[in-house]
Amino acid sequence: MNTAQSGSLGSLAPTRRLSIAVPMLNEAKLVRQTLESLAAQVEANFTVVVVDNGSTDGSCGIVEAFAAENPGMDIRLLHEAEKGTGAAADTGMRFGVDHGATWLARTDADCLAASDWTARIVAGFEAGLELIAGQLVPRHDEGITAAERRMMLLAVEVASFFGRIRPGNKGEGYLGPYQMLPGCNMAITSDMYHRSGGFPRTRIEDLHEDRALSNQVRKLTRNYALRRDVVVYGSSRRVKAWGLKNTLAWYADHRYRPEHVDIR
Repeated sequence: MNTAQSGSLGSLAPTRRLSIAVPMLNEAKLVRQTLESLAAQVEANFTVVVVDNGSTDGSCGIVEAFAAENPGMDIRLLHEAEKGTGAAADTGMRFGVDHGATWLARTDADCLAASDWTARIVAGFEAGLELIAGQLVPRHDEGITAAERRMMLLAVEVASFFGRIRPGNKGEGYLGPYQMLPGCNMAITSDMYHRSGGFPRTRIEDLHEDRALSNQVRKLTRNYALRRDVVVYGSSRRVKAWGLKNTLAWYADHRYRPEHVDIR
């Protein structure tokens, strides 16, 4: 059940044609940078729907202050009481569906979107795609060395390959091959999000909602693809805290189960 409550930033007005969901939990250190990267987009016809998932660190105040400083941006703030990245992401995406958006995108509150991110997403949709998986690149400001960055990029490619041959991603009813879908860098049409059932309203500890959505979409269309020109710079906090091997095990099938998942 959707337990979201509207925030104070024009939440009931229609969205623009592209609506961007940004789940957030205790991101006071980084969320302003995320919003700044969205403010710098060359294609600015979009709504930002920040979905707070129970922050206790002042994150919401930062979002509200940024919205006040940037009145030309359409920024909404929702509050989702149900714990989980899937629940928060679904609330943000369904807000776009319910308020008139044609296209939906998602990034996270610890990420930086390349300045042409929304423009490249729009181009992908105009080319006929219904689901876009973007290229995830490590942020440059978290102390990761060049060698570590190369290893992380290689690990993403390896994970994508094994996702295609993994038995859990095969079976009857799929119209095309498995496509790894970074939750923090993806986009989908509103119609396809509605028809596929959207992100399952789960906790990341239980299920990777991005993989589930990818497999749901594969049963409905072949019009999905990786677009390497759709770039988001993601945080490497989990890699720094857990190591690359454990992080890969976590994202693969939760073989690695840390005591704390929300690394800040």
